[in-house]
Amino acid sequence: MTSFTLADVRERTYKSRDAWWTVFLVDPLAARLVVWTANRTSITPNQITFGAGVLGAGSAVCFALGSWPWLVAGALLFHLSFVLDCMDGKIARLKGTGSVFGAWVDFVFDRIRFFGCMLALLIGQWAATGEVVYLVLAPVVTFLDLLRYLNGAQVAKTRQTMRQQLRAAAEGGAPAPAAADPESTETEPGAAGEPEAGGEGGGVVFVEEVLRENPELDAEQVHARSAETGARVIDVHQGFTRRFGWYSGLRAALLRSRVRPHLFSGIEFEMFVCVVAPLTALLSPAVPGATLIVPVAVLSCAALAAFEVLIVYKLWLATRDFAVELRRLQQAD
Repeated sequence: MTSFTLADVRERTYKSRDAWWTVFLVDPLAARLVVWTANRTSITPNQITFGAGVLGAGSAVCFALGSWPWLVAGALLFHLSFVLDCMDGKIARLKGTGSVFGAWVDFVFDRIRFFGCMLALLIGQWAATGEVVYLVLAPVVTFLDLLRYLNGAQVAKTRQTMRQQLRAAAEGGAPAPAAADPESTETEPGAAGEPEAGGEGGGVVFVEEVLRENPELDAEQVHARSAETGARVIDVHQGFTRRFGWYSGLRAALLRSRVRPHLFSGIEFEMFVCVVAPLTALLSPAVPGATLIVPVAVLSCAALAAFEVLIVYKLWLATRDFAVELRRLQQAD
């Protein structure tokens, strides 16, 4: 019988980059639970997903009750539900028991859990306090959460299209379509849209891909190493780097800890709305309704919107560099 270790879990299931909430507040617990679950039980990933859904439902019920002890309980249940949600994927990767349908189930349960808990929290607080601001926040939070999924997928497809066209031009092949078909490219929703591949195929090296997998390097070192192998180097983020010279160092430091530079992504958004905000009820348990749920939710919306704008701005600069690089490659041929 296979006996998995904590090192096995880290090596086989940890993502090369992840949200800081997951890296620091989820993985240390989830990894240990995965070792115990994988070695001592026959629980499947889908069963764990179902368990996460049950905890999520419990969290929503607690939020709906509205008083401070239930808010705290709901926040804890939501976080534990997310821990289980992270475990199902790790179990699947560790044991090789994952499935395409399981990935769909995991995604759908994630969305149902968040929307159910978020609505229960805000509507519950409206019922408890009578303040309309909670009802106003509900559609705003919903809109931003849906927007970041839409934006992430579309940014991914745009970047993939640019890579395809640049690779085709560098290799002297037929150009890729000018725009990716939204129905033909599967991407991880909300993942900021960057493929994992690192400069494979035809001696073509994309600087950002190499730096993502090798945070100890810088752009100059990538160019130097590629020159030694005769590979063609492509960098569509020169404009962004020129404007924000400090970003490369920060990015490398974060990636060395597996933290992705998108510091306020969908995961942080969900955790701040459904964990941090209700936990503020601990600040004044003797005063009904005296929480910081509204300020935390508003700041979370602002932070998510700011990072989405930054992603779009970086993409816009990349498209300008893309046009320059494409002309350079076409002229070289």
